[in-house]
Amino acid sequence: MKILASVSPGEVRVAAVEAGALVDYALWRPGLPDGVGDLYRGRITARLPALGGAFVSLGENEGFLPERDGGTAPVGTVLGVRVVRAAQGGKGVRLAASPAEAGPVGAGPVGLIARGPGAVERLAALHPTAEIAADDAGLLASLRAVLGERLALVPRAFDDDIAAQVADLASFDVALPLGAHLTIHPTAAVTAIDLDLAGGAEQRGGKRGAHEAVNRAAIPALAREIRLRNLAGGIIIDFAGLSVKRRATLGPALAAALAPDPLAPRFLGFSALGLAEVLRPRVHPPLHELLGTPHAQALAALRAAAASVAADPATALCLTAAPAVIRALQADSVATEQFLHRAGRKLALREDRTLPPHAWKLAPQEQR
Repeated sequence: MKILASVSPGEVRVAAVEAGALVDYALWRPGLPDGVGDLYRGRITARLPALGGAFVSLGENEGFLPERDGGTAPVGTVLGVRVVRAAQGGKGVRLAASPAEAGPVGAGPVGLIARGPGAVERLAALHPTAEIAADDAGLLASLRAVLGERLALVPRAFDDDIAAQVADLASFDVALPLGAHLTIHPTAAVTAIDLDLAGGAEQRGGKRGAHEAVNRAAIPALAREIRLRNLAGGIIIDFAGLSVKRRATLGPALAAALAPDPLAPRFLGFSALGLAEVLRPRVHPPLHELLGTPHAQALAALRAAAASVAADPATALCLTAAPAVIRALQADSVATEQFLHRAGRKLALREDRTLPPHAWKLAPQEQR
């Protein structure tokens, strides 16, 4: 097992890899962290018994503190809280009381006390014997005190094969064993996963037996995709080509495939329609939410620009992009400063309102 950290301006892509295959994947954006693990001094601003908790001011933002996690104090109470779930799906951060870690909470203003761990530290804790290879000396220096001798500097963290596997995670269509494939459909309420037998239905043997074999063979890959993409909340899976009764026989295999997942997703059974129901805890945002924003496109543009500068340092570049992408990049001072440090010059920016909302393109900067 190895943990690989590929660093580009404003973003660290972190992959746990075993035998050349992704086991875990995470993104860390230091200019816009998801906040999980952050410790705050907060003030209760409203009690909501109907919702079973309270709103807590964290300074510029606020979060929700359930009663079971400490949200029973009266309005105005100042207390230490830790973020246990990132803002996602239109909902704000979830909190838990951490009075001992926050120290004397009345001794300072409401606001951030300490940041939580980044993606490298999280995966390092999850895989405690794995070596960690990163392609940025600055990142290694920031982690040295915590991870020590596990760290190594490499010229390039992701080889072509790992880079291709990571790129595949941006697609909602996934090829599966025996010619089948699945399609992922995120919605606000649940994530629906549709399994299509495709060419897998043409196997030798009886039709029912062939269908069951393809569905069963797809289950380990299905569980792997759920984990790699960090799909969470309610997940429904539509297996293919089997009656409701025959689908029920897949339950033990699905539960076993989900068992190694550190978030301990629960297989709840099959609905009357034959849909497998899985509940996976929400902690960090799912990958599709992280990749589907103007900020994600801005960081992708910076990654491409940094690679271009590394190949030809003499060429000054201009990023032409939709307004939302330009605004997202301008709002991430960490990313722009890291690019400046790498390139030795700022990236010229130009808005183009005729481009699609998330579109961008790089070109040599015109000399004037």
